[in-house]
This record gives sequence, C-alpha cells and structure tokens, in this order.
Amino acid sequence: MGLFDRFTRARARTVSAEVSDARHLADWARSRYGVEAFIEPETTVTELTVVLVAANGEWTRRKVGGERGARRLGQELHIPVYDVRKTGYPQRMRDYDARQRIERKRARAREFE
Repeated sequence: MGLFDRFTRARARTVSAEVSDARHLADWARSRYGVEAFIEPETTVTELTVVLVAANGEWTRRKVGGERGARRLGQELHIPVYDVRKTGYPQRMRDYDARQRIERKRARAREFE
C-alpha cells in the first residue's frame, strides 16, 4: 500500500456516494409532482445538502457536492432551486411531517388495542 492510497480510496468512495445521492434525488424527483429544491447551508456537523420537496409535502435530503452541485441538479431536473436561508422551508413540508406524526401515533395506538 502506497503512502497516498488511503486518500485515493477515500476520494473514490466520496465520488461514488455523490453519484448515488444524485441518482436517488433524480429518481425521487421524477417520480413525484411539483418538486422544488431547497439548499441547506453547511453546519459544523453536516455538509451542504439539498432538500427536495414534492407538492404534497413529502421530502428527501441528500448531499450534492456543494451549492454548484445543487444548482446543476435543479437545471438537469428542470425544478426551481431556493436557498432555505432566504425562503425558509415550505409550509407543506411542515404539514406533511405533522400528518406523518399523527399517523405514526395512531398506528402505535392500534397496536395496543
């Protein structure tokens, strides 16, 4: 094993993960209606990510290789891209999460009946 092999393999895994994430986002967006992208800023814990939100509020989040990658993804998928720091998250996303919490609570209640 050479001195720099460790870094080469790490970079290959990162590129593979980015391709996999981009493929997931593209497949997800194509299978839903009214999808919009929201760029989330980098934090001390996570890298910059993009959240895709469908018309019904369903959403998914993945890394996309920075802001440039998020904008490129939006162009390729023909969907609008927003900066969540400027626009905030859409209300339909919060409503979807609230509905999901209610449905999980009801499902747990049915288990105990």
